[in-house]
Order: sequence, then C-alpha cells, then structure tokens
Amino acid sequence: MQIQRLSDSVAKELERRMLEGSLRPGQRLPPERELAAQLGVSRPSLREGLRKLASKGLVQSRQGGGTFMTDRLQSALVEPWQDLLGGHPDLQQDLLELRHMLEGQTAELAAQRASELDLQRVGRAHERLQQAFAADDLAACAEADVQYHQAIADASHNRLLAHLNASLHRLVHDGVQCSLEFLRAHPAQWERMRRQHREIWGHLQARRAAAAGRAARRHVRYVHDAMHEREREQSRLERARRLEGVD
Repeated sequence: MQIQRLSDSVAKELERRMLEGSLRPGQRLPPERELAAQLGVSRPSLREGLRKLASKGLVQSRQGGGTFMTDRLQSALVEPWQDLLGGHPDLQQDLLELRHMLEGQTAELAAQRASELDLQRVGRAHERLQQAFAADDLAACAEADVQYHQAIADASHNRLLAHLNASLHRLVHDGVQCSLEFLRAHPAQWERMRRQHREIWGHLQARRAAAAGRAARRHVRYVHDAMHEREREQSRLERARRLEGVD
C-alpha cells in the first residue's frame, strides 16, 4: 500500500513537470537510481509510478536505452489535423485565426506574469534568433523562431496555452519554413520580420501587455501573408514555365 501511494506521488510529480515544460517531449529521464533519489522514493515506487505514466502513454521505455517522455499531448492534436489541413486548404484560415488569438494571448500573459527567470530565458531565445538572422542561416532561424515563441508561451504560465502553442508550431512547421525562405529572398521583408521579433521582446521587457499582444498578432498576420505571397509567386512561376513550353 505504501508503494502504491508513493507511486501515485511519483506519477503526479512527473506529470507536473511535463505540464510546466521542464520535461519536454522526447526528453530522456535520468537513470533510475538518480531519479529515485531526486524524488525521495525507493526504486520500486519509482518503477510503479513510471508504469502508471506508461499506461497513459506519457512515457516510453526503450530496450537498453532508458525511459523517455512521449509527445502524446502534442501528437494527439497534431496527427489527425495534419492530413485534414493538407486536404482542405480552407482550414488554413481557421488555423490563422487560432494562431492569431493564441500567440496574442500568450504574449499578453507573458508580459503580465513572467518572472525574471522567464524573461532571461526569453531574452536568451531572442538573442539566439537574432544571431541566426545575422548569420543568414535559414535552418537555424526556423529552429530559433520556434524556441523563441515557445519561450514566450512558457512565460505565460498557462500550461494549456503553452502545450497548444507547441502543437500548433508542429502543424505549421513546413509552412513557416517556406515563408522564411521566401522572406529571406526579399531583404526588406526579412528585416521587417526581424524587427517584429525585437518589438515583441521590447514590450515583454517593459511589461506592456496590450502592446505585446498587438505586436504578436501583427507578426502572425505578417508571416501568414508571406506564405500566401510565396504561393502566388510560385504559381506565377509555374505558369510562366508552362507558357515557355508552349513557345
């Protein structure tokens, strides 16, 4: 009975860390002995707690490779929608509206609630993003962009918003990659997006919640417009190639 109660505590503590983001999808848990010591429980209690999480699909053991957090909270939303978004382009507008609301709200809440440690983490993410821009490294920009917006979502201290933000970025990952590629080919627009990131960060530092929300929403709209412009440009190019073939 004691092991049962302690295992419940283990499961609840690991769930708490997962919800707050200190345990990320795909992250390997510390070795059993170390994790049991961290949690102040016996190894049998730890194993039973991990079994409870495994039954929910939240952790996964790999033969000879340890125990890892799964991405179930994200994949449960992402996987059924990925195919639908590809087959129903009109859903993209609904996705934009959701991102518009979500990222605006997370920026507002982050400006209100972020601790100094949160702001330091957002600041480091912003610096990495600016360095990626300066290096003109598209892959690094895409990765740093996701990390920056996720740091803001984490700083909102709304766990559902933070996990939804991570899920949405997985849904739009390919589109964002393409829009960044398009914007990089247009220096003025590339620099404008860079300024938008700085603007959001400035409002967060100054704790201007409403202004941070407006800046985040403008940024989402700007990236979405860039995606559409890229599609139109690609369509014109393909038509020109077909016409060239006619001649």
